[in-house]
Amino acid sequence: MTIDFYYTPGSAPCRNVLLAAKAIGLDLNLKFLDLMKGEHLTPEFIKINPQHCVPTLVDDGLVLLESRAIMTYLASKYGKDDSLYPKDPKKRAVVDQRLYFDMGTFYLRFGELYYPMIFGGAPYDEEKAKKLDEAYKFLDLYLGQSEWAAGDNLTIADLALVASVSTAEACDWDVNKYPNIAKWYAKCKTSIPGYAEANQAGVEKFRAMYLASKK
Repeated sequence: MTIDFYYTPGSAPCRNVLLAAKAIGLDLNLKFLDLMKGEHLTPEFIKINPQHCVPTLVDDGLVLLESRAIMTYLASKYGKDDSLYPKDPKKRAVVDQRLYFDMGTFYLRFGELYYPMIFGGAPYDEEKAKKLDEAYKFLDLYLGQSEWAAGDNLTIADLALVASVSTAEACDWDVNKYPNIAKWYAKCKTSIPGYAEANQAGVEKFRAMYLASKK
């Protein structure tokens, strides 16, 4: 049974899932959607996902949206052990908190600053930049408490957060202002399985869009 994954590589949430699949050792049947051409708005895709968003996973009849939900599902069902997504309630709660922090604070604030600029031609907003800087400082505090984002070993929380951090860096946000993040980020690049293929290639596509928007 194949696991279909509808995605676009420039999207950080899509790269979350690609990184998770690599870390688990799972092959996904990749189905690229060109959002700029409206391929996510075809009747065929809307039948699968009425919200017509990416990422979308289809596994044996289950249609799942939201990258962090997809990550927890894949780790729970296909993980060889529970290191990426612990079964212990307290350890899992920390991973979940970091995932929700990424979705509701860090990546949200990144998108609020940069998406209007990249896709709408809006000017740089200093107040939104301050909010993103605050999110970075929160993450820096978290990473000052443990080796990885949610404890002493790599979890799916790191995979989600590194996709966000690398995407912000592609927009020239300086990660070196935050020493704990900078140290963790360098380690992620060399320690996460398949990082270059699953994440960096898509980061470069996003940077190309960012640079094109500045012309």
